[in-house]
Amino acid sequence: MDKAAGVPASDADASGTHDKARGPRLREIPLRLMIPNMITVLAICAGLSGIRLAFENRFELAVGMVLLAAFLDGIDGRVARLLKATSNFGGQMDSLADIINFGVAPALVLYVFLLDQARSIGWIAALIYAIATGLRLARFNVMAERQVKASWQSEYFVGVPAPAGAILVLLPVYIGLLGFAPERVFALIASAYTVLIAFLLVSRLPVWSGKSETSRVRRDLVLPVILVVVLYVATLMTYTWETMVVTALAYLISLPFGARAWQRKYGDWTVPQGGDGLPGDTE
Repeated sequence: MDKAAGVPASDADASGTHDKARGPRLREIPLRLMIPNMITVLAICAGLSGIRLAFENRFELAVGMVLLAAFLDGIDGRVARLLKATSNFGGQMDSLADIINFGVAPALVLYVFLLDQARSIGWIAALIYAIATGLRLARFNVMAERQVKASWQSEYFVGVPAPAGAILVLLPVYIGLLGFAPERVFALIASAYTVLIAFLLVSRLPVWSGKSETSRVRRDLVLPVILVVVLYVATLMTYTWETMVVTALAYLISLPFGARAWQRKYGDWTVPQGGDGLPGDTE
């Protein structure tokens, strides 16, 4: 018996187990551990705000919110690593944010803007894209938990990443905001395009990530690269939708070249190669 508490030891042990199962008690948490999660929450707010703005027919702001969510998603993980504040909780929050920001939000913005002109076909296309985003993120999480990883995984994604997918699937919106009439024929074409992007998300296509430590810029090209980035940002601020159209098309055009580069370096990506090749096997 626990004399201090006046209860049997077995009951005290069970009570301790139940208490631990509920999670850690409230305590002071360093601010640096909260910053990445706060950025993730802001990204979720941006994605959900984009949906609201779309229903209010404020499509320019709606697309801007989705792009802002993509930007915040791109920096939250880097901030967490920089502050040494990575955690399982943060990883789960990031996955939840990705499904909302890059699956649900772009699909609804695109549907309200254009795909509703195609009626049920447009809604089915939006559903397929949202579900494909969830499947792509689930596969990414499973691959991240693998103990054995191939050398190419630091250089390439398997399939188009979710943030890029959100930017690509909104291409019909960019075109529409340039003055192209959102008619039924355009909506049907956009529906087929949406399904294509969904396929690219869940495909086994190797997509260059740009995250490899071997990806470096020659010293004499540093300043020109900086100038190109400045020019791109200035163009984006001045000719927003024209720049987004060019960006999306350029990314699509680059996909075959990335797959070709992977094939030359690592082999045939169309054939499953078990744990050493491009994953496509069942977990």
